[in-house]
Amino acid sequence: MKHKLMKSTMAVFAGWFLFASMAFADAAPGDVIVTLGEDLNADQRAQLLDEMNVDENEAQVVYVTNEEEHQYLGNYISSSRIGSNALSSSKITLLEENSGLSVKTNRIDWVSEAMYTNALATAGVEDAEIYVTAPFNVSGTAALTGLIKAYEVSTDEVIPEEQKQVANEEMVKTAELGENVGVDQAAELMTRIKEEIAEGNVETEEDLRDLIDRIAAELGIELTDEEKNGLVSLFQRMQNLDIDWGQVQEQIGSIRENLTDFLESEEGQGIIDSILAFFEALIDAVRSWFSSAFISPFVK
Repeated sequence: MKHKLMKSTMAVFAGWFLFASMAFADAAPGDVIVTLGEDLNADQRAQLLDEMNVDENEAQVVYVTNEEEHQYLGNYISSSRIGSNALSSSKITLLEENSGLSVKTNRIDWVSEAMYTNALATAGVEDAEIYVTAPFNVSGTAALTGLIKAYEVSTDEVIPEEQKQVANEEMVKTAELGENVGVDQAAELMTRIKEEIAEGNVETEEDLRDLIDRIAAELGIELTDEEKNGLVSLFQRMQNLDIDWGQVQEQIGSIRENLTDFLESEEGQGIIDSILAFFEALIDAVRSWFSSAFISPFVK
């Protein structure tokens, strides 16, 4: 099943690489770039363009082939998972300076919005509104590399190859961890670790291991030795790169804002009310049980 979910998502990774030969040095806030999988049928293509509010005749649209997916994703994902159809689509809108990253997804069921935000920030992507979608549910792994490339060429900035690779590794590791500890918990763990690194509190491998242990414990996450060692290796690679950690911290601020917005939304309040109602019912049940336990012996 997972293989089927991942098959159709690879178009976005490759799609943005098509922009390598295009010049977007004059890109400005508000500029939009869109990619569409070449194997979308006419109805699916129209559906996604309408969903992204894009006029195909006016916007910059690039069609992505499955061959290009294999070309650009072969080093990260097996050929069987890349599949044989290019279907995924995405849209990136440049924002004003200091706007941070904003990520929204639809029909993406493995990589969360917070995971995209974290990985894009690691790669050095700044100030962009990003939307990832597909005609049906997919894992979403295909989007990251393409979005990084789109940002790189649209702003005429060169992101070091190793930084791109680390960002891809981060997304995959976080998504895999999310399968075991929960999507939100995995993303929060990565965000908290980055925030601590940005504060300059991590100098040695021992510091890093202690940090991971502490934050995982605070979040109630039990990491296996393999998971912990994988995180240590990943963050050591990050530390060896010329990453502006202050900028990373600023860009991932939207993760906190999105959580606050959700908690304040009608949906979030509904969930909170449901939790409170559950505990109220539980307390009433316990109170009733104690009352029965102490009174019944005296009732004839």
